[in-house]
Amino acid sequence: MTVLEVAAALGVDPARGLDEKDAEHRLQQFGANALTTKKRLSDVRLMLRQFASPVMLLLAGATALSLAFGEYQQAVAIASVLFINSAIGYFTERRAVRSLEALRQLGKQSARVRRAGHVLQIAAEKLVPGDIVVLDAGDVVAADMRCASSATLRIDESALTGESVPVGKGIEPDSALAGLHERNAMLFKGTHIVSGGGEGIVTGTGLATELGRITQLVDEASGGDSPLERQLAFLSRQLIWITLILAAAISAAGLSSGRPVFLMVETAIALAVAAIPEGLPIVATLTLARGMLRMARHNALVENLAAVETLGSTTVIMTDKTGTLTENRMEVEQILTPSGDFSIDHGLATIVKEGAIVDPSADPELMQALLIGVLCSNAEYDRHAFSGTGDPMEIALLRAGSFAGLDRKEQIVTFPEVAEHPFDTTTRRMATIHRTGDNHFAAVKGAPEEVLAAADRIGIKMEPLGATERTAWLRRGEELAARGLRVLAVAVHPRARQDQPVPDGLVFYGLVAFRDPPRGDIPETIAALRRAGIRVVMATGDHPSTALGISQAIGLTEPGASVMTGAELSRLGHASAAERQEIVRRQIFARVSPEQKLELISAFQREGEVVAMTGDGVNDAPALSKADIGVAMGQRGTDVAREAADMVLLDDAFSTIVHAVREGRIIFANIRRFSAYLLSCNLAEVLVVGIAVFTGLPLALLPLQILFLNFVTDVFPAFALAAGEGEDDVLDRPPRQPNEAILTKAQWVSVAVYGAAISGATLLALISSIRWLGLAAEQATTVSFVTIALAQLWHTFNMRESGSGFWYNSVTQNRFVWYATALCLALLFAGINVPLLSETLEIASIGMEGWALAIGFSLLPVSAGQLWLSLSAGPPALGPHLKAELNEQP
Repeated sequence: MTVLEVAAALGVDPARGLDEKDAEHRLQQFGANALTTKKRLSDVRLMLRQFASPVMLLLAGATALSLAFGEYQQAVAIASVLFINSAIGYFTERRAVRSLEALRQLGKQSARVRRAGHVLQIAAEKLVPGDIVVLDAGDVVAADMRCASSATLRIDESALTGESVPVGKGIEPDSALAGLHERNAMLFKGTHIVSGGGEGIVTGTGLATELGRITQLVDEASGGDSPLERQLAFLSRQLIWITLILAAAISAAGLSSGRPVFLMVETAIALAVAAIPEGLPIVATLTLARGMLRMARHNALVENLAAVETLGSTTVIMTDKTGTLTENRMEVEQILTPSGDFSIDHGLATIVKEGAIVDPSADPELMQALLIGVLCSNAEYDRHAFSGTGDPMEIALLRAGSFAGLDRKEQIVTFPEVAEHPFDTTTRRMATIHRTGDNHFAAVKGAPEEVLAAADRIGIKMEPLGATERTAWLRRGEELAARGLRVLAVAVHPRARQDQPVPDGLVFYGLVAFRDPPRGDIPETIAALRRAGIRVVMATGDHPSTALGISQAIGLTEPGASVMTGAELSRLGHASAAERQEIVRRQIFARVSPEQKLELISAFQREGEVVAMTGDGVNDAPALSKADIGVAMGQRGTDVAREAADMVLLDDAFSTIVHAVREGRIIFANIRRFSAYLLSCNLAEVLVVGIAVFTGLPLALLPLQILFLNFVTDVFPAFALAAGEGEDDVLDRPPRQPNEAILTKAQWVSVAVYGAAISGATLLALISSIRWLGLAAEQATTVSFVTIALAQLWHTFNMRESGSGFWYNSVTQNRFVWYATALCLALLFAGINVPLLSETLEIASIGMEGWALAIGFSLLPVSAGQLWLSLSAGPPALGPHLKAELNEQP
């Protein structure tokens, strides 16, 4: 539609704007120009989330059962465990959630509108369809608009489309089939005006904008629970069934043998308390919280604790290009002149030809090309601060000119600017008119095909530019573009007139190639992720050649790699299984829409991949929400992207992801280690209680004694194991299978073996205390309590890797293990000797002989375990051959 047709359809006179009454009516009809954002998570909901686990629910049931049977001390003890568990989870998660909420506060915007013939400043939320908005450089576009007038209006749409170069806007209608990145007559909410000015007619507000559509996609996209959360829930369900079955079987056996009902109820509670590792939620929460704090030291802010581990199990990282892999700024890469090809060394601030630094002033044609770029500009550049304002490509030209000693302010004094012909989307070139003596000349820059078409001479000598040479220069420009570079041609008209457009007859001086430079840490990060067996996939809204050029520059792909475009991806929904597998094997996707990024992530997830998504733009937000973990940029990232993410990189450093992957893998290995430790200890308690009931022995452990073991002497060693620093080669291993359980068959076997060994030693101590020492039932129970407590402490050292050294391994080198052992021995001593605690735990005096018996039998499981681990070969090491295979994976 033309501008007049749009104005007529919206019932507005562009010269006058809407009346206030009409605007108020439309505000009621269409609603505020605002986007929905995540609701603040209340403290009450945050606390209730801590009780959602089956383990916590079972403990709540044990508390209720203890109260029903008048076991008030027992009920208070179990309730205390519940309270401490929930408090730890609440405070650690609250800190993370509130930090992200503070980061996500959206700033208030305003807009200048014409209403009833007057230009007013109003809150952007009050814009309505039909409003005439006045636009200037530096503004943020506050709603979707049809461009009604344009004075060299250029918009940075990188956050929305992925295009790293500002887009010129004009009033000519677009094709009805134009994609988002091709709609040059439309301005979109959330984009930034880089240069120029104009007016726009508001066509959509709030959720009716492109930004609003993406916001709705974010709300609809749900990544679900993290792999760790699913695995912990699965493990909890396993424990629930094991607990109920054991408690029912042993209680039934006891009742059938004539045992008192109350004793069997107490035994059932004891079994429930013994089977459930109360420390598991605490240690898991603290482990993830510690990982969150370690990530914060690497400038990564994590909202969801489980997200820390998710990156450790990630198999595919899908990333945007602009602002994530690149700097989202432009710099001059090459300058091609008739006198030769030059490149820019930005690190040394020098110009290079054929590998050697050159003096630009010694090459007149190079100096002329740089001078044109400096003069034909509206940007400003501070060469001392290395920063500028204005169009990114013009800033890049000013920076390149500064390397040759050309400062725009000084050059404007020498060659005063008397007129400007702004960049026009039709002619695709810009010109500035300058005075030199009594004459005027034009400095011209623009699209190579347009500038070359208007040029008939070349170089300082102004030699004729023939058709063959013109074609050769066009081919050279196409070669640069194929490498993902942006290309401008520069020229001069030596006899321009101040009051007329620049005619044909230009003198061509060369081509200038620009690039959005890759971040310095990206190639090394890509290589590290490849060594870790993680595929990196680029999905961008940018041009295919640009995407391919960047991917090769950072080492993501090799020369000859192919790019799949959004148009080709449109068949993904109807693709066969083989076609879907072919698609997900690709590494570069260009011109993809936010919906297609969502489809890609779903396709990867259907293939069993754990997908991390990194991005900074509005167009990345739905994918960030859908991925197993979304990672947004904190500095350059948009509010919408940060709101959708699970993790925010505060320094925008992509390399932080490698730290996160390492941390995630260490966390999972530690969770597996302490889970095996806790469950083997709890299995030993179940076996001790159950066998004692079946064989008619005194109750080997009382419920409060079991709770003391689980919550005191188990938690600290488990957390010490969770604080391990991990192995040096953790990033040289492939990621674990996404469906791999926390405890595999091998871990369950070790749990069973160790649990049987500890329970066997404890029962031997119980029997020996009765038959050899002649102790009473209460004293024998105390002996078994001391034996199993000590055996579980020594059992910590059985958690080293099989085949590792006896003295030098990940457990003995972990200082927290030694701290935990000393602390638990002190707590055990206090529980036995402090009157109030010993009475609560029903501890009886056992004398020196009883202590000697308990200590001696407690050493049997760790001695047998250490012998087994030393003789065991353990898992095979990741040898060079396997490493090479991993490095060759696409």
